[in-house]
Amino acid sequence: MSNQSKQWGAILVMIALFAMIAFVTNLCSPMAVIVKNQFGASNLESQIGNYGNFIAYLVMGVPSGILLKKIGYKKTALLALIVGIVGVFIQYMSSWESLSGCAFAVYLVGAFIAGFCMCMLNTVVNPMLNILGGGGNKGNQLIQIGGVFNSAAAVAVYILMGALIGDAARARVSDATPALFIALGVFIVAFIVIFFTKIEEPAQPKEEKSGKKDKYSAFSFRHFKLGILAIFLYMGIEVGVPTYILQYLTAPVTAEAGMATGMGMDAGIVGLIVAVYWLMMLVGRLVGGTIGGKVSSRAMITTVATASIILIAFGMFAPSDVTMSVPGVDWANVSLIWADVPVGIFAFILVGLCTSVMWGGIFNMAVEGLGKYTAIASGAFMTMVFGCAVMVAIQAWIADLTGSYLTSYFVPLGCAAYILYYALIGSKNVNTDIPVGE
Repeated sequence: MSNQSKQWGAILVMIALFAMIAFVTNLCSPMAVIVKNQFGASNLESQIGNYGNFIAYLVMGVPSGILLKKIGYKKTALLALIVGIVGVFIQYMSSWESLSGCAFAVYLVGAFIAGFCMCMLNTVVNPMLNILGGGGNKGNQLIQIGGVFNSAAAVAVYILMGALIGDAARARVSDATPALFIALGVFIVAFIVIFFTKIEEPAQPKEEKSGKKDKYSAFSFRHFKLGILAIFLYMGIEVGVPTYILQYLTAPVTAEAGMATGMGMDAGIVGLIVAVYWLMMLVGRLVGGTIGGKVSSRAMITTVATASIILIAFGMFAPSDVTMSVPGVDWANVSLIWADVPVGIFAFILVGLCTSVMWGGIFNMAVEGLGKYTAIASGAFMTMVFGCAVMVAIQAWIADLTGSYLTSYFVPLGCAAYILYYALIGSKNVNTDIPVGE
């Protein structure tokens, strides 16, 4: 019997965790609508959940790698789930009336702790799926399947949260309770299943002490350093584009001084529309996985970065009074809904097709030729996820400063321009003289 057949339970749980990473992470963007209403936060302040979630990656990236090495994949996954349960429960506590005086701080603490969990799970899930699949093509196939479910969960959370929030002007943390309980339930079930599932751990390499210190590292390679910056900025595109579609479409047409105006649409309908962005990512990952063996990462990233620049620029400068009907999926009634939005919003939604393959392509280019330094390089990539917190904050600050959500899209536009530069020029290995053998 194959390794994959023996551990089907663990495989299903890992794929579920892959989905839950997206589910919990993407709760932060629709939660911003609640934070703005309940706590009277600005755009910059409303993204506090995203800041806490992604800054946690910067803090926990290296420790996660150390945990993986010291206690193994299974125990790290179990510890991550405990951390996730605590984080999500604390976010739920911010809805308690007894904590209303410090609810904002409680919510932030919960988001920060949940971010620890997401970082730890990300460190475990990708290599674990590869191990459970027996490595090679089967392992890669499981990772691709996990990626599809990851995107599907992102679609689901926007649809669910849009339905739960309803009227953005009346949104409260308590409205999100069902979504938080779903996350808690999956984490608890996953903990139980993983605890009772035998997982064959990969052998950890033994360290040999030597008095000679390696004068090189992954950071000795220019294309790697430019690559982790590309990943840092990529997060600003992937999360920033849909986050501010949601904010723009739900914000009131006339707002108080200093607040950005929007389209004043119902949050439930907007949630169904924004979910299409993540559906585009799901489609893009399916296509990318199909053609990835035939098209180089450089060609793929060059194409999608160029397309992103065109789509974002069009979305920013297209006349807002020119509208078109865009689809959303009403899962409750199993039907399509159509809503009229500015034509530029559809261009923003299509960016999801482009971001779907960016992470993998940038990673492949950045670690090319690193040899024995690849493992350390992978750990550094995980810390760069905190770029989301920085770039989303900058975009929020520009929206508050200019009073325009569309103007704030100069941030993801600049990020896409850098990624195009990286694909064309920065990804070339100019340090081939550095020995990379074991």
